[in-house]
Order: sequence, then structure tokens, then C-alpha cells
Amino acid sequence: MTYQALQQLDPVRLFHDYLVVTGVARTEPEPEGDPRLIGKRLGLINGAAWIALWANYFGRKFCPGAHLVMAGNEAVQMNFMTAHQQGRPTPPQANIDAFARYAQDLVSLANVDAILITCSTMNRAYPAVQAAVDVPVVPIDRPMMERAIDHGGKVLVIATHGPTVASTQKLLAETAEAKGKSYSFCGVTVEEAWHRLAAGDIAGHNTLIADAIRETLCNEPLGSVVLAQLSMTVFLFTYPDPQAEFGVPVITSGQCGFEYMRELLAAQGTE
Repeated sequence: MTYQALQQLDPVRLFHDYLVVTGVARTEPEPEGDPRLIGKRLGLINGAAWIALWANYFGRKFCPGAHLVMAGNEAVQMNFMTAHQQGRPTPPQANIDAFARYAQDLVSLANVDAILITCSTMNRAYPAVQAAVDVPVVPIDRPMMERAIDHGGKVLVIATHGPTVASTQKLLAETAEAKGKSYSFCGVTVEEAWHRLAAGDIAGHNTLIADAIRETLCNEPLGSVVLAQLSMTVFLFTYPDPQAEFGVPVITSGQCGFEYMRELLAAQGTE
């Protein structure tokens, strides 16, 4: 954000809305929400600090009552992007090690009941993170991939950030294999949508993704569309009913991932 754009913001409204979404740190449970979730703590490992707004917003929307506890900052994203640009293996081992440490901190300091890895590019870190702690760990894209595979038909995978593509495609293949189902997919990377998002142009970001969906549908039949990053879940603000708009479901990790965690947390202690 430029200095000029910052000066045009209403700071009172900005800070008000920010605190409504994030709240402040406390030890007591959330005051309201799904009764099954009140008193439960969900640890969230982010690949950057800026995505915490997404994690808070969609976490509170789809896991109401769960106490959200965050870890992760821009260093992870910067190191990943540098490795990707230099042609080195991704995710970097240093990032994987950091995620495992974050998970241990979330368990030892906050006593979380489960952990969600919100970073799509870091879903390869899942085995190391799960091995580091004794609470359930879930990569945020896995429930989305399961839903797409179960739905059937060709899956269109849309990404806006290049480093995400390989991790997402691997997870889709692994999910289909685990379910014993065949699948087919095609992929589109809409880099300009990433730049629009970075500039705060949410409407422009969403329009470019919608254009990519429509263009693909003109050329081939699809069973579903998956949006490969948590940041892309803002697409639902413009298109709250994608099935009606495009004729196929558009599945987002921000909705599917947190819905999955809602049921996982709700089931804890009921066996």
C-alpha cells in the first residue's frame, strides 16, 4: 500500500473493523457461537501475517465459537518465493522446520485442540508438522480436494500465485489416490488476479477468476472448480452462489477447510 492510499483510509473505521474480526488475546472461551465449539481452541499456521485476516474472518464465519490462535509471518512466504525463483526445492526445509516449531508452540503455549495449516504452498509440510505434535493437523486444501474428487468430473484448479501450483496439484493427486478414485484436471494460473489482490482490488481479483472459469467452460466440460489458495476465498463475496452463476460448484479452502475443522472439533470428546 502506498503512503497516499494509506492517508485516504478512515483509520477509526479500519481499526474498528479489524478488532471486530480479530479480537484481542485472552484466555477465556469465545462468548458465543456453536455450543459444540465453545471452549475449543484451533491453532492456525499461516504462511504470512497478512493472511491472518482471512484466517480470522473465515474461521469465525465457519467455526463460530472456536478460539482461534495464530502463528506464522511473512518470513515463510519470502523464503519460499526466493527458493522458487532460484529453482531450489520447495518448500524449503527451513520452512518445514519452522512450521513444526510453530505447531509445538501452539500446543505447548496455547493448548490447542487441533491445527490447520492455512498455507497452500506449504501443504507439503504436513507430515513433519503432524509428527511434531499429538493433536490433529489438517492442510486446509485437503477437505476441498476431497469434495472435488467426490463430486466427480474434471477439476479445474485455479491459482493466482505461481509457487502454489505444484503443491496443489500434488495434493489433488494424493487425495484421489487415497480415495481410490480416478480423476482428471486442468489448471489455470491467473497471476494478474494476485496483483489485483495485492493492490486491494478485490472486485478486480474476483472478475479475473470468473473470466477464467467461463473461458474454460466454453472449451471443455467441468465437474467442479477449486480455488487453490485461502486468499482466493474472497471470490465468494462477489459470487456467493457459484453453482447458480457458473453451473458448476466453485470450491474454496476458506469454506471447506474451516467447515471440516468445525466438525473435527465438535466431535472431540464425544466418542
